[in-house]
Amino acid sequence: MATAARSGIREPVQRIEVDVTFLRMDAPPTGTPPDFPPGCSVVRLARCSVPFYRYLYDTVGRDYVWWLRRTTPDAEVAALLERPEISIHVLYQAGEPAGFYELERRGAEHGTNLAYFGLMPHAIGRGAGRALLRHAIDGAWAESPRLLTVNTCTADHPRALPNYVEAGFRVMRTLREVWPVPLRLGLPIPGRLHAG
Repeated sequence: MATAARSGIREPVQRIEVDVTFLRMDAPPTGTPPDFPPGCSVVRLARCSVPFYRYLYDTVGRDYVWWLRRTTPDAEVAALLERPEISIHVLYQAGEPAGFYELERRGAEHGTNLAYFGLMPHAIGRGAGRALLRHAIDGAWAESPRLLTVNTCTADHPRALPNYVEAGFRVMRTLREVWPVPLRLGLPIPGRLHAG
């Protein structure tokens, strides 16, 4: 069993191999944005608490091995959420959270990054994904960045990469990475991702 050091403590991990694809958009998309299904709204949070952020991140990312922020201490997550260049936007459907996205403004030279994006399991396949992605894209471009970036990987939903490309992003490069996912997180890891 592989182990990884964390603050001087070694812990059991599952090493997984993922292909990470980096994408970029240099101009806002044209055309009419897709409509949200009835009962949907998107709220930019004026302040996001650590527990609510963890709920969003954990629920959206559980099936896609979103592990890194699960290992980040609460104080670091709180500091990140206080940064003015980061904003959290939550999709509500019939009054309950159904997904979210996180924008990170990286300055004039590096533009804006769509750091996290996804739907909760109960909202997948109900017509909100493309509309939420366009909402994120339009929201980012409303602040006139030089460019917009996003990345996805082979652990994500299989429609993630095609949806980003269809939305107007272009692939810049793809890199193979090996991630040491701590077993204590209890994340389901598809067999196809296990590192040899």
